[in-house]
Amino acid sequence: MTTPPPPEHRARVELPEWMRHPEPPRRTLGRRLSELVEAVPTLRRARLSLWRWRDRSRFSERHPVVAGIVSFVLVATLASLLVGGALYLFARMRAGTL
Repeated sequence: MTTPPPPEHRARVELPEWMRHPEPPRRTLGRRLSELVEAVPTLRRARLSLWRWRDRSRFSERHPVVAGIVSFVLVATLASLLVGGALYLFARMRAGTL
């Protein structure tokens, strides 16, 4: 039994010069600031702690029912105070004492 001939290979594609040797990334203000933060240990620790704080789980994500109840009570109280204040001012305006 003979082995079949190997498949023919395609010729390599010639890439343009800009794809074979791209320019180095531009040194923008953001990159320079990022390099500065990485170079100074205190700033690096501050950046990492900020990232940890930002990625933490929120109270409302851990306890959605409690957060919903507290939010409802807070909003209902504030709305009642605003409506009561508006009614008080309207009554004072009608009485002519405002």
